[in-house]
Amino acid sequence: MVDREKLEAYWKKNLSLIRNVLIVWFLVSYLAGILLVDVLNTIKIGGYPLGFWFAQQGSIYVFVALIFIYAKLMGKIDEEFDVAED
Repeated sequence: MVDREKLEAYWKKNLSLIRNVLIVWFLVSYLAGILLVDVLNTIKIGGYPLGFWFAQQGSIYVFVALIFIYAKLMGKIDEEFDVAED
């Protein structure tokens, strides 16, 4: 049987990672794609305003990157608590 304190610590780290990923997701999608679009539109990337780029493509790239970052960090947490899959 696994120690209850170890399980609680594992779950706490898991929730902390999920919270941080969701915060980044929110900041990129809501702030950069909606609220800060006018400010970001003053910067051009490839001839397109940065606000438009974030709303159309940039946020998708960040979301895909977050998937890989989450998987890698969750793997490290699993190894730390000795629950990793082989």
